[in-house]
Amino acid sequence: MNSLILRMIAGRVVVALVTLLIVAVVIFFATALLPGDVAQILLGQAATPEAVAGLRTAMHLDQPAAVRFLLWLRNLATGDLGTSYVNNLPVSQLIGGRLVNSLKLAGITAAVSVPFALTIGITAAILRGTLVDRIISFFTIAVISVPEFMVATLAVIIFAVYLGWLPALSMTGDITTISGLLKAFAMPVITLSFVICAQMIRMTRAAVIETLSAPYVEMALLKGASPSRIVLRHALPNALGPIVNAVALSLSYLLGGVIIVETIFNYPGIAKLMLDAVSTRDLPLIQSCAMIFCLAYLLLITIADLVAIISNPRLRKA
Repeated sequence: MNSLILRMIAGRVVVALVTLLIVAVVIFFATALLPGDVAQILLGQAATPEAVAGLRTAMHLDQPAAVRFLLWLRNLATGDLGTSYVNNLPVSQLIGGRLVNSLKLAGITAAVSVPFALTIGITAAILRGTLVDRIISFFTIAVISVPEFMVATLAVIIFAVYLGWLPALSMTGDITTISGLLKAFAMPVITLSFVICAQMIRMTRAAVIETLSAPYVEMALLKGASPSRIVLRHALPNALGPIVNAVALSLSYLLGGVIIVETIFNYPGIAKLMLDAVSTRDLPLIQSCAMIFCLAYLLLITIADLVAIISNPRLRKA
């Protein structure tokens, strides 16, 4: 790995860290601007001014916003997410189980979506210009145009109401059996997979088509190499970087879809926890959940950029 690639990787990591710091500033001050007095909300309207003032002091709400931000950032850097205003429990304890549930949902969705999308995308690239390619392109564009909440609503109407195959709400039945577990995850996974697969298929198709148009592929074709050999031995190895980049970028769409899906299907994940925290003005919990979402999104985008840098043959030869 040459010095140019190392400098570009270091620069991208620095940009990611600076972006994360900017995101932390935005999250903290955006939550601080929420209307209402947290201490008054927690104690109720019948609380005395002395009790409200005492609670504000205990929660450091009487300090300037800049001081509270630096204190919060210092605790965040040491792994201390604070204490929930509503439950009076460590935020890390509240997030722990919910984060595991969200990771399970994301992992199952990725395990279903990635192989399917890569297979369809590579097939569309190999058969570009044919009827199969046009049909795949039509359906991917149509799916991308439909928002996640509409896909979730249609899934409930079709599979839960009309056919009666799946429960409308996740985790409401028996999940100790394999069939029960499949039913619990089926609706959220179907909804998330739609948009992710559509994005990944389009990006994979574009990456493979670009590789198939390279001069060395045309040379292999002139030498009489079979189509399968051209794809497996020449196109795919060189398209691996763009394909991994496409997978990372597509999986970043999970983060936006998870918030909608967990809410509609009442899935006990971190997104549902954050929405519940917003309704109760639980600022430490809101800030921690938002930072986790932003960190995950930034990590996926950074991985995609690093893969694009490392896999670029022009940079490797520089």
